Amino acid sequence: MNTQQMFQPELIDLKVTVQDEEELFELIAKRLKQVGYVNDGYLEGIKSREKVFPTGLITEYLNIALPHSDTKYIERPFIYIIRTTKPIKVKQMGDNQEMEVRDLFFLGIKEPSKQVGLLQELMVLFQNEAFVSELQMTTEIEDMFKLFMNQWEEVKNG
Repeated sequence: MNTQQMFQPELIDLKVTVQDEEELFELIAKRLKQVGYVNDGYLEGIKSREKVFPTGLITEYLNIALPHSDTKYIERPFIYIIRTTKPIKVKQMGDNQEMEVRDLFFLGIKEPSKQVGLLQELMVLFQNEAFVSELQMTTEIEDMFKLFMNQWEEVKNG
């Protein structure tokens, strides 16, 4: 499975209302399990991994988080795009400083060897000011899906 196939319209939600990261993780784990992308251990897996290796990132144009768990909890690879209705607090990768984020990309990676490459591809996208600007203005699921499909092709083709 290539990265582009990990994006699915059913895995985009741009109006998630939660109080905090824990509530968001519970919501996402429940949804992913219902549609067969993860197994029972996913929620605990993502919570425990995020405590040890937080995934919040302050990029030049956008604060994001890339939560992911151990591959044993993933049934089918995915990238779940989430935007919360208000900022939630997460810990920053590397220094564990608290930061606020509204755009989260839950990564369901089944093959650990592909994780670094996927993260690099995502970082290319988030360093592109035009892409981030369009991402921030996008409010419809279908438009977000098309944005990622188009941009992913450009990233792959240089």
